[in-house]
Amino acid sequence: MSAGELALSLRGVGLVRDGRALLDGIDWDVAHHERWVVLGRNGSGKTSLVRIASLYLHPSQGEVRVLGQLLGRTDVRTLRKRVALASSAMAQQLRPELTATDVVMTAKNAALEPWWHRYDDDDRDKAISLLERLHVGALAGRMVGTLSSGEQQRVLLARTLMAEPGLVLLDEPTAGLDLGGREELVASLAALASDPASPATVLVTHHVDEIPPGFSHVLLLREGSVLAAGPIAGTLTAANLSACFGLPLVLERRGTRWGAWADPAD
Repeated sequence: MSAGELALSLRGVGLVRDGRALLDGIDWDVAHHERWVVLGRNGSGKTSLVRIASLYLHPSQGEVRVLGQLLGRTDVRTLRKRVALASSAMAQQLRPELTATDVVMTAKNAALEPWWHRYDDDDRDKAISLLERLHVGALAGRMVGTLSSGEQQRVLLARTLMAEPGLVLLDEPTAGLDLGGREELVASLAALASDPASPATVLVTHHVDEIPPGFSHVLLLREGSVLAAGPIAGTLTAANLSACFGLPLVLERRGTRWGAWADPAD
């Protein structure tokens, strides 16, 4: 694909910290219409990969292009406004007294506080509309610190859409959620995936049962390297998943969802 057709492109990307390679030789392309899942064990490099893609971390080597712009030759402060990032850790950075509307609205300027910039009624109305799209419109005036973990994650998902980004990165957004909260978030992600107007999306997770229906591709990381990458239909196999997590696994698809568990035969 040409650079214009890609929301994210990595070539030979590596990251070294304290003499240890956290990422090694990563080649990866995400097209504008694609929805990717990144799977891997703890320590496989998933979060480092997301931090590089979100322009908050420079690789030790290799080339990174985000929305056609080459990292190192562009103003990352401007480009970051076009890249939306949400994670379970981000909720901890929010001042508990902020309303859900303010959390979403401040994403217009990649900010965490409403007094850092000026906002008008149109901005507030758009934020409320996005909350309604994620089925949490009733929480618009609630302080985010009073919301459940699942509600907070759906508010953060609404936040990712405020600035009309070209790339959405979701780093383990289901971490810490109970079953109900997880399923509500997965349903919201599935709805976004089905909308052709939604931006390119990357979801990092440990669990195949959290892959939302409609996600199209999967990247499997093992010890900082790409084990396999491509369309889910041919890439997410029991053999690849077993190699990724280092133990024999059974993989099953039921309808639009996946499940995996240790192979009892081994």
